[in-house]
Amino acid sequence: MAKSVSREEMRKKLKELGLEQAEKIEKNENPSIAIPVRGLSNVVFDATGKKLDLGEKIAKRYMFHTSHARKFMQTMIVAAFCEELISQGIHTTLRDVYYALKHTLPGTKENTIEEQVESDHAIVDLEVALDVIRENLHLAANPKGRVVGRVIVKDTGDTIDWSKLGTGGWAVPSIIEQVEFKEIDADYVLVAEKDAVFMRLHEDKAWDKNRYILVTTAGQAARGTRRLLQRLSEEQNLPIYCITDADPYGWYIYSTMKYGSMALAHVSDRLGCPKMHFLGLSISDIERYDLRNVTIKAKEVDIKRGQELLTYEWFKMKEWQTEIKKFLEKGYKAEIQALTSKHLRFISQNYIPEKIKGKDFLP
Repeated sequence: MAKSVSREEMRKKLKELGLEQAEKIEKNENPSIAIPVRGLSNVVFDATGKKLDLGEKIAKRYMFHTSHARKFMQTMIVAAFCEELISQGIHTTLRDVYYALKHTLPGTKENTIEEQVESDHAIVDLEVALDVIRENLHLAANPKGRVVGRVIVKDTGDTIDWSKLGTGGWAVPSIIEQVEFKEIDADYVLVAEKDAVFMRLHEDKAWDKNRYILVTTAGQAARGTRRLLQRLSEEQNLPIYCITDADPYGWYIYSTMKYGSMALAHVSDRLGCPKMHFLGLSISDIERYDLRNVTIKAKEVDIKRGQELLTYEWFKMKEWQTEIKKFLEKGYKAEIQALTSKHLRFISQNYIPEKIKGKDFLP
């Protein structure tokens, strides 16, 4: 699994990669990079560690190979660019990498990179080939996610109080390794998939009254937010609870935060939060809180996604099998905001406190 390394170690790894290719060229050998296969066929579920891992399948990418040459070149120019970043001690975004490296090869009409997805893939190839995380390569994605709570942190010398940042809260940075937790006054962490739920709970000061840290992922959680949650869980020993819509997509978002994702199985050790619990919304909640009149008919794509979840090893627990089968049987879903049909503050004043007190959550 990918691990964090020091700046010096990262430069050494990149230099060794370049020297290895140069040595092969001097020996008239075909330069190549060994890259673990990324994809469902090489993703395994570690039930003991409660995480998704990459398996042992390895593919070699050669410079002189018609179907490999372009990707080999892209991986190597990304490696050279990252070595330059680390040498200068600066960080940049994935978008910057794309623009910095996109150019036309001399004497041809071929571009090094056409679309950003190509440079993004080359970055991930470099991660898994060197067994590091992209943050060690001094690369960052656009930050996404906000947090509020009785917490004081230090971030590159600045002291920040998460409880005093107005309605917006603290924007979770893409790289959070430099964040130091100075003071924490909270009993648990509540993760809301939706910004609308964050706004309601923040405006009601529910996090302050009930002593929890409130986080929104604004959809699929970004790597910085997932790393923050893991640190709060593992380093600060705080329980983590998650609320999403009652549909297969919301449930899968929860599972990626808990176990890791298939696309990022190589960094599950750094991003997974195996102690996380699912607070809601479940199909059982629709029945328990009489929300049938505010449900939405499931589309064919929802049904298909639910059937897929049934087959995933990390959804094989009895409780999840029951919920997913209920969804498939009833054919409806519900947004977390459906709880406002009871009254506008129902989610902050009733739903969450009751669920927490009764330990009513799914594994």
